[in-house]
Amino acid sequence: MYCAGTRRFRAGRALLHDIMTATELECLTTRIRACRVCVEAPRGRPMPHEPRPVVVSSATARILIAGQAPGTKVHATGIPFNDASGDRLRDWLGVSREEFYDAAKFAIVPMGFCFPGQDAKGGDLPPRRECAPLWRQPLIELMPQIDLVLTIGLYAQQWHLREACGASLGETVRNWRAIFDRPAQPRTIPLPHPSWRNTAWLKKNPWFEAELLPVLKSEIRDRIA
Repeated sequence: MYCAGTRRFRAGRALLHDIMTATELECLTTRIRACRVCVEAPRGRPMPHEPRPVVVSSATARILIAGQAPGTKVHATGIPFNDASGDRLRDWLGVSREEFYDAAKFAIVPMGFCFPGQDAKGGDLPPRRECAPLWRQPLIELMPQIDLVLTIGLYAQQWHLREACGASLGETVRNWRAIFDRPAQPRTIPLPHPSWRNTAWLKKNPWFEAELLPVLKSEIRDRIA
């Protein structure tokens, strides 16, 4: 009886902890979506337009997609990867649009939550420097169930991989097997950005599709099945 009662007590404590964590996560996500620091207290030039933070947190998802920053279409709709890059990413993962946007399966946390604007050539600027220092670590800590991180692009790789990040994005992605096999948790798979601007890189590196993508799709399917 004592053992059964102890087990029930511990299970109750674990459930209460999960509920409290989920509540904290929801509150933090609400604060992030209302954030205006890039306008009111910017690091460098202020945001050139109204901020619209885009983030999908999850108390259950085992997979974290760590991207760069929203583009123009994502800024307009408020839906992450709601563009051609998202179509290519979903193809890499081997998931449907419905699966991808199921917050029980995927958390989506870019390095910069808002569209940062464009440079003189029409390319997207780097992620805003305010977001990650202010919000990223607290948000990640409230999702301890994450056991696979997909780092998309150099900025996400530098933050999540630290010393394991190579001198260039290409070097880091080429070293994906060693990174994935590290004893560190959560496991991490580095990816190039799925932008169509990287089509030439993909053609020059056929191993990406032949070697990395089958492993990626298998790991994703194992976690969302």
